[in-house]
This record gives sequence, C-alpha cells and structure tokens, in this order.
Amino acid sequence: MASNQVIEEKKQGQALLSETKSSNTKKVYLESYGCQMNLNDSEIVASILSKQGYNTTLSMEDADLVLVNTCSIREKAEQTVRKRLEKYHSIKKINPKMKIGVLGCMAERLKEKFLEEEKMVDLVVGPDAYRDLPNLIKEIDAGRDAVNVILSKDETYGDVSPVRLNSNGVSAFVSITRGCDNMCTFCVVPFTRGRERSRDPESILNEIKELHNKNYKEVTLLGQNVDSYLWYGGGLKKDFDKATQEAQVTAVDFAMLLEQCALAYPKMRFRFSTSNPQDMSLDVIHSMSRHPNICNYIHLPVQSGSTSVLKRMNRKHTREEYQELINQIRQIIPDCAISQDMMTGFCGETEAEHQETLSLMEYVQYDFGFMFAYSERPGTPAEKRMADDVPQAIKKRRLTEIIQLQQKHSLKRMEQAIGKTVEVLIEGNSKKSDEQWMGRNSQNAVVVFQKTGNESIGDFVHVRVENCTSATLIGQKSN
Repeated sequence: MASNQVIEEKKQGQALLSETKSSNTKKVYLESYGCQMNLNDSEIVASILSKQGYNTTLSMEDADLVLVNTCSIREKAEQTVRKRLEKYHSIKKINPKMKIGVLGCMAERLKEKFLEEEKMVDLVVGPDAYRDLPNLIKEIDAGRDAVNVILSKDETYGDVSPVRLNSNGVSAFVSITRGCDNMCTFCVVPFTRGRERSRDPESILNEIKELHNKNYKEVTLLGQNVDSYLWYGGGLKKDFDKATQEAQVTAVDFAMLLEQCALAYPKMRFRFSTSNPQDMSLDVIHSMSRHPNICNYIHLPVQSGSTSVLKRMNRKHTREEYQELINQIRQIIPDCAISQDMMTGFCGETEAEHQETLSLMEYVQYDFGFMFAYSERPGTPAEKRMADDVPQAIKKRRLTEIIQLQQKHSLKRMEQAIGKTVEVLIEGNSKKSDEQWMGRNSQNAVVVFQKTGNESIGDFVHVRVENCTSATLIGQKSN
C-alpha cells in the first residue's frame, strides 16, 4: 500500500519471506515487482509452493527455485526485470541445479520469447496459471521447459489462502477482482490479466475472517478496478446481462461488498484500491460515509487533466465529470484524502493540454500522487495507432512541474492536520528511530510519534499532530 508521499513512479523489487515449515526441504527465492496485486499474487504463489515442500528464502544463492513476479506497465519495469534475470543467470552458473522462472504480466506478454530468445529461464507462468506450478516444476525437473500463460474466465485463486509475505501482522491485501475491461489505449493490463471477473463474496469474507482471527487490524480490498466488482455467480463481468434474472437480482456490487465487510468486522479498518473514475458510484461513497471503519481515503487515478488527452487514452470520462465526482466526494466525506495517478507526455500532448493537467491539480489539490512519463508499451492500441511524439526533454520538464506542484499540495494538506488529534494504527518502528512508532491514519497519512511504553504494534491510538513534512505527520500520543 502506498505511503503518503509524492512519488515519481518506480517499480521496485522486493525479496519476499514467509514463516518456514520444518517439514519443507526445498527453498524458493521470490522477488516481486510492480503493483499491490502482484504482491498479493506472490503470496498466492508462496502458498501453493509451500504445499510442494518449498520455504521462502532471502538468499538467492541457496535457492532451488528463483521466481520473479513481473510488471509490464512501464518500460522501465521490464528493463529492471531483464537486468535481474542476468543476475539470476550468473548465480545459476555457480549453482546449475537452480531453476529460474518468470511470473506475472511480463510472462503473459512475452510468453515463449523468454525461453526462445532470452534463454535465461526454465519456467514461464502467467497471472492465471499459478495453480499449475506443481506440474510445471515437474516438467523442469525432468529437463523440459515449462510454459502456462492461459488466461481464465474465472477468479482463479478464490479458495487459496495466501501466505503473508514480509507481513507486519497488522495489515493485509485481499484480492476481490482480476482483469480489466476498460481498454485504456496506453495500458497492457487487459492483455496480461484478461477480462474483468469477480470473486465470490463468501470467499472474500472467509479470508478476512482468517485475518481477523490472526489479529490483523486492516484489510485492503484489491483489484485492477475494484469499483467494477460484480458477483452474480461467476464468470466475466461482460456476460452479466446473459445471467438468469435471479442471478441479476441477487448480484453483489462493490458498494454492497464494502458494506458487508464493514458490518461483519467493525473492529477492522478497510481500504480499497484501485478505483476508476467512470466506475465509482455514489453508493460506494455513501457506504464510506456510514461506516467509520472504512478509511476516508480514495486513490482515484485520472492520468490527465485534459478531456482531449483522456479521449485519446480512451478513459471514458471527461475532465468535467471527474471534477464533479471530486465535488461529490468532498461534499459527502469532507475529510476524505484523495490521491492520483498522473501521466505526462502521452501521444500528441500539447503544452496547452499539459497546462490543463496542472490546473486540474490546482482544482483538486491531491493529498499525494504517483506521477510518471508515458512510455510506449508493445501491443497496446496507442503503440499500434499513435505516435509517441513528445520529446523526452519535454516529458521530463513537464513531469518535474507536476511533481513540484504535487509537493506543494501535499505539504498544504498535511499542514491542515496540525493541531488535530487523529486515530493511528501502529504498524511498526519509525524508519528513523526505534524510539518512535510509525502508523497511518484513516486518510493514509504516515504518522510518527514518540513511544510511551504503553502501546504495541497493532494498537489503535490517538495522536495529536504538532508538526509535519510533505510526507509525514509528527506528533505526540494523546491521553
């Protein structure tokens, strides 16, 4: 989950570790890149492999199996993965028994090319094929290459209990949807993760129950587009109109699911990510306003403040419609924090269109954001039909302007909390001092405060904010 800071988006790798089972004799080194969905998928992979005798390890050199869960959404992320594969391959020369696999979106996009051209991997597994890992591992143990990148029409892992990796024991992700139907022209997700399909609400609530029983205090409901959640008995969302009348009447949408979670576990906090402006309903916002345990925070990617650019992106909403949604959120939940994804330098973007993005940022004044320059992704409609014609120097300058404006707004938003008392869920020690706690409030702001000796990780405490930076609230625990 994103911490409350201004970020020029970068896809960082994370080596993942879970609790070990004494009966397991093999080791898997699992590294994950990209979005929260990828991290959740890595937890599913760890669960499947645990039943096959694998414990996770942080030592690549000792691993029997090295897996990298990849992201394809930016060119830079793919370049990083290729460099990591070179590193893995150099270690494999020392430990020839080690097997290397590529998981996730990049595996889905490039498929057999990894085996044929890269010649650095033994295993290629797409996002919907992790259940087949035991069979695929048997194939590579027998000396054969193994590939499974078939996309499913169903939520494939609804009954898999994820192994929580690098967990703080306080917060966890729960996947509720997979895939996306929106077909933004710049995005590879529909091609790497398939069409939208939702997970049975009963299995979602069962997973949350497991987390509750293990004393987790916060859950983030995950999907490429959580607002499109729609359970009518299984299958693709696009096929909903073909379902029986009974299935349509009893269908559960995202607002209803959010309400069920909040009511079933009133002592747990709930977040969700990611939302799409055209799919977010007022019912969701009203559900948030009714339940104090649904956090007052919405990540609402816009990508551009220009309607003409949004049209070229096939975003299905205009600047004006986005502004109206912001107005409704502010009216119904006045203290709701809002963050953004913003892309600069998309195909044909003019200086006037860039200025519209800056003016939208001034209108909304986001709490924080993820900002990046457009990079052409092979196979997308933009790559096939549009010229990537904004020079890199101009992209870089425009990105700098967007980041600087966001830093200004982030500081302003944080300063508004000074003098107020906020509820904070303690997640662990502050990065700067073991004498301080770090946690987040309902608005997803990072809060740091001095330890008193009377609180522990996982506690909800009240903190009076005394100071801040653009990324952190600083205060003292209130009695």
